[in-house]
Amino acid sequence: MRVKICGITNIEDALFAINAGADALGFVFYPDSPRYITVENAKTIIDQLPPFVEKVALFVNEAPDVIRSVCLRTGCTLAQIHFDVQDDFFTHIHFPALRVIRAQKKEDILTYANEYRLIDAYCEAYGGSGKRLNIEWFEGIDCSKIILAGGLDPENVASLKPYGFYGVDVSSSVEATYGKKDHTLVETFIHKAKA
Repeated sequence: MRVKICGITNIEDALFAINAGADALGFVFYPDSPRYITVENAKTIIDQLPPFVEKVALFVNEAPDVIRSVCLRTGCTLAQIHFDVQDDFFTHIHFPALRVIRAQKKEDILTYANEYRLIDAYCEAYGGSGKRLNIEWFEGIDCSKIILAGGLDPENVASLKPYGFYGVDVSSSVEATYGKKDHTLVETFIHKAKA
């Protein structure tokens, strides 16, 4: 499984995650998040990263032109759209983007089954809640285009292997405090996801 470490706010955590085997890093451009990062700070971090690492910009309730502008200014390589939008929204971004489905019931995870998407547990707040989906929903379905988020931690991530998820996304369960990663937890999570 590919691994994204989200909520990166400093270069030390970014480089540690990459060296531990992370495939992608997430940068939260949502001002209400405790993991919020400014465009300037994100660019400073991204400018120091090695090649071949996906840099994902997470957005909530932003216009397509703002999303594209932030991605281009920071050097992010993918926009993660963490709010409900119409299909034509993605064509207006003019930048690679990933749909997030905030699932409330099993049927939700089957929407957009022909495209790569991130599936998270629905909650009133956006992202980083640590709320876990009912894993039984994924039994017997093709998970090869699903990135699973929500309630994952170093203790339970290995149990996802049989489902064949494309990837996993983690933030709060590998933190020491908001926006600061616990390097032991990051390393353990990545090792167990990829072992």
